[in-house]
Amino acid sequence: MNLSVVRIEKPDTVNFVLGQTHFIKSVEDIHEALVNAVPGIRFGLAFCEASGKCLVRWSGTEAAMTALARQNAQAIGAGHSFIVFLADGYYPVNILNALKQVPEVCRIFCATANPTEVIIAQTEQGRAILGVVDGAAPRGVESDADIAWRHDFLRKIGYKL
Repeated sequence: MNLSVVRIEKPDTVNFVLGQTHFIKSVEDIHEALVNAVPGIRFGLAFCEASGKCLVRWSGTEAAMTALARQNAQAIGAGHSFIVFLADGYYPVNILNALKQVPEVCRIFCATANPTEVIIAQTEQGRAILGVVDGAAPRGVESDADIAWRHDFLRKIGYKL
């Protein structure tokens, strides 16, 4: 077995969700879940098929996000993995529950805009995602001033009242 790391390639502000699913039907079901969760959503989706033709299957509503999804799915190359890239103004918090409700979705590895590395294991059979490195390690513990900033920030962006 060989271990490697694949860095997710994307613009700094773009959010994405990386997960594992189990069936070719996932592409269409994930697409439908996203457009039903957030009408007008702009995204790209790619899925690494693990049997049959073993293609990167894809769908989406925005060409640039779909191209990012295909590019990163090919780099990861782990069977039954999927990746969704969200255009500016769309966030994982708005789609995660819908993704988790798709019957074929087995797990979500991460949902982030942070720099991310995917840890890959490769055997004679294929490739698997072992986990992800999502952003940087903590540099300390928040102070009272940091708590106040977090409180104010969440209200400023409309996620808390």
